[in-house]
Amino acid sequence: MPNEGSLPNTAKETSERPTPRRRIAANARYIVIAVIVLAAIVSAGRWGYWQWAHVSETDARIQANAIAISSRVSGWIVDLPIIEGDRIKRGDMLVEIDSRESRLKLNEYGARIAALAAERQQIALQIDLIDRTTSSRVQAVRSRADAARIAVVASLDQFELARADFERTRKLLAEQIVSRQRLDQVRTELSRVQERHQKAQAELAAALADVEEAEAERGEMNVLASRMDVLRHREAEIATQHDRQALDAADRTIKSPIDGVVSETFADHGEFVSPGQRLMLIHNPDLVWVEANIKETDIRHIAPGMPVNILIDAFPNQTFTGTVARIGQAATSEFALLPNPNPSGNFTKVTQRLPVRITIDEARGVLRPGMMAVVNIAIPGR
Repeated sequence: MPNEGSLPNTAKETSERPTPRRRIAANARYIVIAVIVLAAIVSAGRWGYWQWAHVSETDARIQANAIAISSRVSGWIVDLPIIEGDRIKRGDMLVEIDSRESRLKLNEYGARIAALAAERQQIALQIDLIDRTTSSRVQAVRSRADAARIAVVASLDQFELARADFERTRKLLAEQIVSRQRLDQVRTELSRVQERHQKAQAELAAALADVEEAEAERGEMNVLASRMDVLRHREAEIATQHDRQALDAADRTIKSPIDGVVSETFADHGEFVSPGQRLMLIHNPDLVWVEANIKETDIRHIAPGMPVNILIDAFPNQTFTGTVARIGQAATSEFALLPNPNPSGNFTKVTQRLPVRITIDEARGVLRPGMMAVVNIAIPGR
């Protein structure tokens, strides 16, 4: 007969023994935990491999060549047809500065140039008139002087001959070969020949004086020509001032040097601007790039020409592609406004960063300078 005291123990053992349903639930929990752990290990492994095979950087921004539009002249802004965000074409007017005074000076220089040109034309007409009126006279007086010179030579020969005849007749009279009447005739002839010679000399002197006077009149042409050269130099000087003033007038209409958009304006209509004052910033939205600051420990894996995947924070559902274009030659800390020379000797090593420029294959005109980006560069061979 079985012992009655053993029945409660058997019931207790039966109640504590796990049922099949409980065993299945416990196994399911273990399986779920194992799957979760395995998934975490796989994810961590994939993330670790991805980090090992890529250079990734979140400190990246969209950059563009921002052109500062400034004024070369001072004046009041009379027209400002654009605002921030406007699209502009090359040659479009951006700012117009009051040009009334500049235009008046330009007209003044033009009038002075015209006056000098008219004066030069008048002097040229005077030179032509003097040339036409004196050229024939100079030729005539020179011919008369040549004729007078020939007459002087001829009269001199006659005078020498008459004097020789007189001397010979006087000797013959002393020898009583000729009469005194003959001597008187010879003396009279000598006097007439001498008078003709003196008259020829006087006519030659007068002709030479006329030649000098005519040549002096023609010399006035040289004086007028010198004055004309002076006027020409003055005209060139004023023409230079005119060109400078024309440049000043043209600079009062500021035009866009590129096709792009207006990033920011710093002046308003009616404001007085000074030379060199910045008026606005413009950039070409189709010529943007990504500037990423890569750690110096990763820079050895990067080379120009490597492909890059770009994620823009503003467009999380789009993936952009690009190419490494240039790697900086100095760390960004070298250009800090307050460099740390560390004179005390206390040193904390900090990983430096170098700027890397990445061109974007297709910007599509939607990227704005300053937007944040994430760049991922696959390391070759990994």
